[in-house]
Amino acid sequence: MRNATVLTLLAGSVILVGTTHAIADDQPRFGFGFHDDPPAVAQVVALDECDPVTFNAAVGEEGGGFCHNVTLYGLGLGFETTLDELVNAANSGTPDPGWDFEPDKLTIQKGTTVSVVDQGGEPHTFTEVAHFGGGFVPALNHGQPTVPECAGGFSNVAVARTRILQGSHLDATNLSKGKHLFQCCIHPWMHMEVLVK
Repeated sequence: MRNATVLTLLAGSVILVGTTHAIADDQPRFGFGFHDDPPAVAQVVALDECDPVTFNAAVGEEGGGFCHNVTLYGLGLGFETTLDELVNAANSGTPDPGWDFEPDKLTIQKGTTVSVVDQGGEPHTFTEVAHFGGGFVPALNHGQPTVPECAGGFSNVAVARTRILQGSHLDATNLSKGKHLFQCCIHPWMHMEVLVK
């Protein structure tokens, strides 16, 4: 009886180790490779802390505008970044770390969808670039030239397709094996690397 118990525990451990290994390797959710397994999705979050008063006043839209920071604004906690603070920090080469893609680096298996959700108050882009560099807003580039993929801003259809509005998401699919670089064409210090295996 004791040997049977030991064998049962040993078999259970081997199954558990195999399951943990399959999860770590991003295998299909059920581990069997059936066609009805849902595709793998890797979540990325775009964050910012825009101050609606100063950002929207800059475009003459105090009641509306493009900054819709509803998560922290109005709580009096001092997390908001004014437009002047954002521009000054970017120009000094020390951009606001609260404006970021999380995570900064991601390793995925081929076929995984990278789903980017904008949980900040500002629009962003998730644009694939050959090299990190400046965006289409010169005041935020810290002297870097605009990368070709961001040139033209939203009048460039390729850039416009990568725009993510507050509360929405964008999916990057069918990424080839290798390293992919993505940045926001508005706030160019917001960038990340995706390694596809």
